[in-house]
Amino acid sequence: MTHAATLLSVLATALGGGAPRAATPAPPPIKHVFVIVLENESYDSSFGKDSKAPYLAQTLPSKGMLLKNYYGIGHVSLDNYVAMVSGQSPNPQTQSDCQIYTDFQPDVIGADGQAMGSGCVYPADVKTVADQLTAKGLTWGGYMEDMGNTPTEAQTCRHPNLNTQDTTQSARATDQYAARHNPFVYFHSIIDSPDCAKDDVPLTRLGPALDSDQVPSFVFITPSLCHDGHDTPCKNGEPGGLTSANQFLTKWVPLIVGSRAYQSGGLLIVTFDEAGPDATACCVQDHPNTPNAGGTQQGPGGGKVGAVLLSQFIKPGSVNNTPYNHYSLLRSVEDVFGLGQIGLAAKATGFGSDVYNDAGACFDHPLPRTAGRSVPRGTIIASVARKGRKLTIRLAHSATVTVAAPKRVLRRHAAACGTLRATLPKGARSVKVSASAGGKLERRTLKLH
Repeated sequence: MTHAATLLSVLATALGGGAPRAATPAPPPIKHVFVIVLENESYDSSFGKDSKAPYLAQTLPSKGMLLKNYYGIGHVSLDNYVAMVSGQSPNPQTQSDCQIYTDFQPDVIGADGQAMGSGCVYPADVKTVADQLTAKGLTWGGYMEDMGNTPTEAQTCRHPNLNTQDTTQSARATDQYAARHNPFVYFHSIIDSPDCAKDDVPLTRLGPALDSDQVPSFVFITPSLCHDGHDTPCKNGEPGGLTSANQFLTKWVPLIVGSRAYQSGGLLIVTFDEAGPDATACCVQDHPNTPNAGGTQQGPGGGKVGAVLLSQFIKPGSVNNTPYNHYSLLRSVEDVFGLGQIGLAAKATGFGSDVYNDAGACFDHPLPRTAGRSVPRGTIIASVARKGRKLTIRLAHSATVTVAAPKRVLRRHAAACGTLRATLPKGARSVKVSASAGGKLERRTLKLH
């Protein structure tokens, strides 16, 4: 046997295959959650075999998980968006998309943290997931397509003045922003704070945030009235519907999943606010402010819309039949970031081991963007352990590993989460382990005696 072979015999490479991992009730270590909300399509039209959105219906489920029984909580749009970020149930004003931007009245909180009454802009004591994140020192961002398209309107945190008509109810060729699809501007806790202008911004800011690794913990993305599928055709001549929604996803999903924020432990959720002619529901259906959550149709909810989830902690090609809705989404975000529950999220069931079906998954940790070549311990090499003459090296990043003892050197390449095992030569007093990746280098030195 050669000296190199004596020094190092690789017995195992990248981990990740084999028997299914044991389920765990706790969420995996997700650091960033991205939510993209589309408009007004039932599950069968979006995900069926004749879907006009093949990237949504076929490509994304092949890379993640399809939730077949995910439901909206009411009709029409705004009540669903409000529920996603606050757990507040429908009321007559949000069920009509708040044509006039009025304050919610009265300021009375009932059971399950529900504001009792009707109106559009919730009082400051009604909190959102954005408030929860801020209170915990975490960050959030609402990224709204076309928000800054009209120079005479606010470029961030754009909403009507109180007690005035919402002029964004109809699209224009050069401005297809819809305030009713931007849930953050319906809460005084946000619009009365400087955080709204800072964190509720045009979608054009998301690309630079992804590139510079300045991505908030929670990212809520609203396409324009054309690209969310609402309008068919669009005011600017695009086809709209699922065709334009599909084009939007083919642009933005690769940018998101290719970012360091996503790759360092991310979750992407793509869903719809409400279904078409469908007012069915699941899960939590406690709606004290309306006799009919179906709004324009008789029924308890917003219909079955479906959802697709992508994450390193989800096995590609998974299909899940567990019933979930928008309150479940909020609860799941709160669970990921260790927040309490607000509104009806407290009664909802969040995503569990049925969704995070690869909860023990290892993933390729991103390299830091530093000027120097050397990186901190644990960046490329997850661990180095020795038992007698046996050396075990586990990688946190795909890398070329060099193991060097006196007069003997061997190099091997291994993927992230891979394990290399070495047999050290007799009499060696020390061994040096180094791993290089992307122009970065991590070194370890072990004293053997």
